[in-house]
Amino acid sequence: MPAVDKLLLEEALQDSPQTRSLLSVFEEDAGTLTDYTNQLLQAMQRVYGAQNEMCLATQQLSKQLLAYEKQNFALGKGDEEVISTLHYFSKVVDELNLLHTELAKQLADTMVLPIIQFREKDLTVQFSELLLTSHYVPGSPKGDHRPVRRQIVSRFSLVQAPRIPLSRDDSKVSTLKDLFGLASNEHDLSMAKYSRLPKKKENEKVKTEVGKEVAAARRKQHLSSLQYYCALNALQYRKQMAMMEPMIGFAHGQINFFKKGAEMFSKPMDSFLSSVADMVQSIQVELEAEAEKMRVSQQELLSVDESVYTPDSDVAAPQINRNLIQKAGYLNLRNKTGLVTTTWERLYFFTQGGNLMCQPRGAVAGGLIQDLDNCSVMAVDCEDRRYCFQITTPNGKSGIILQAESRKENEEWICAINNISRQIYLTDNPEAVAIKLNQTALQAVTPITSFGKKQESSCPSQNLKNSEMENENDKIVPKATARLPEAEELIAPGTPIQFDIVLPATEFLDQNRGSRRTNPFGETEDESFPEAEDSLLQQMFIVRFLGSMAVKTDSTTEVIYEAMRQVLAARAIHNIFRMTESHLMVTSQSLRLIDPQTQVSRANFELTSVTQFAAHQENKRLVGFVIRVPESTGEESLSTYIFESNSEGEKICYAINLGKEIIEVQKAH
Repeated sequence: MPAVDKLLLEEALQDSPQTRSLLSVFEEDAGTLTDYTNQLLQAMQRVYGAQNEMCLATQQLSKQLLAYEKQNFALGKGDEEVISTLHYFSKVVDELNLLHTELAKQLADTMVLPIIQFREKDLTVQFSELLLTSHYVPGSPKGDHRPVRRQIVSRFSLVQAPRIPLSRDDSKVSTLKDLFGLASNEHDLSMAKYSRLPKKKENEKVKTEVGKEVAAARRKQHLSSLQYYCALNALQYRKQMAMMEPMIGFAHGQINFFKKGAEMFSKPMDSFLSSVADMVQSIQVELEAEAEKMRVSQQELLSVDESVYTPDSDVAAPQINRNLIQKAGYLNLRNKTGLVTTTWERLYFFTQGGNLMCQPRGAVAGGLIQDLDNCSVMAVDCEDRRYCFQITTPNGKSGIILQAESRKENEEWICAINNISRQIYLTDNPEAVAIKLNQTALQAVTPITSFGKKQESSCPSQNLKNSEMENENDKIVPKATARLPEAEELIAPGTPIQFDIVLPATEFLDQNRGSRRTNPFGETEDESFPEAEDSLLQQMFIVRFLGSMAVKTDSTTEVIYEAMRQVLAARAIHNIFRMTESHLMVTSQSLRLIDPQTQVSRANFELTSVTQFAAHQENKRLVGFVIRVPESTGEESLSTYIFESNSEGEKICYAINLGKEIIEVQKAH
């Protein structure tokens, strides 16, 4: 090893400028070494801290691997193999944690501690102070005690400094450098005082005292410089040792760590890691295949027409499915917040059986909003909003009002709810029943020259004329031989259909001008109807008016079935879903249509003018009757009225038949 630079102890007493210049070089080197040592210690402490953090991290990792089994994953399919693998990894991490803990202890003892000791002992040389003691000076007055000056004793490991008498201000001295500087200053002051001594002989005593003071200061400077030089010379050797010892400890600790790790994990871990790698590789292959499928599917979904994103894009001619028996989608629900204020909330609605369900965002399941059995649905105008419809309960009370986002959605919701309200979903094949009903309604769009064979009605809607036609000479004519009338024989082609039972404004004005027109509904000006109080029969049904039209004959119930077909077809073609709801009061004298809100009579038909009545064979809630009304010209007009009832139409037919029987009995008496 090459020789190091030294400060010559022989030149300490002379204290020449050359020696001082060389001393400054050593001091600069010591200062640089101090800064570097502090930075090196910070780096080593960071390594030690990281190793400690690794111990804590591996301990937490092991616990977290075991916690996977306790997680309640909503989708936990195939986790058994993952759980067993993580359990094994947890054991491996626990063993690895032991190695990291041992390595952390070795780094603390062999790397961090030596550099700390070097900094504290070699770079910062501390001194201790001697306590002040009372010392009796001979020749002084009795009781006069002079304090002995403090003495600073160096704790430097190589050179033990002798006791040096210092002043009281020396208590602030903390390093050899400060002690050397203080001694040099005292020597300079004593030499300056000695140089100012006069030549007179009477000052010999003063000269002697000053000479002693100079000698003491020079001796003090000599001793402090020797101690300081020795420390700086020794530091050149110690710094080389101090830089290498911590790294030797670091290297040994790491080598020991890796050796034990290799012995612990190399053999048993090879097969395990190989199997885990194969499992991960197979999962990666499945992921890539699934990602490719999703990419292709995404491209297909994004390649659709822009109309998919635009609401109501096909408003002119939307493709409407009228055969739905279930429906789902977002609708706006109208809520009342005050007497005249309302709010609209966008919610997700879906049908389930005969129920309308609603599920807000974030909810786990949907809740019941409305029972759709026997309910009615119609389009309404509400708050200047488009595509609104209202669901009315079977008892006639107004239900909820909903708004769809497009014309197509609006009409499909109305059709679906209308199909569900007929309880089609309870049949064996509800889709086929819905298609059949809607196809029957749509047949009116093309000219029909003949009828298919209709099923015979089993309700008491056949009048005496039909009974006489079926029985001649006490023989029942087979129904198969009866000729069914053509469509033109029942209803004239192009006959207009009236969809609203409310009179037009012009007709209302004509009635109030005095030239009263014949009311097509047979309504009278008497609003009290006192005969209802004496009636033997009073039954009320909730009905919705579908339409009315003039017919050519009332000799058969087929005219009612044909009117039903044409009215429903016209509503479907023209997208007319609004219906006027009324209370149908059946008495032994008349049929009355009453407004459920105002209880005002909308129409009144004499029961004797009802010549035919029947319920639909498939849709049991459809019912109709034919009214014969005399005209001012002396002739009679025939009109058919079609209704949808909340209850079965057979019940209405039974009530009408009972009323007509009561009239016959009253005539007989």
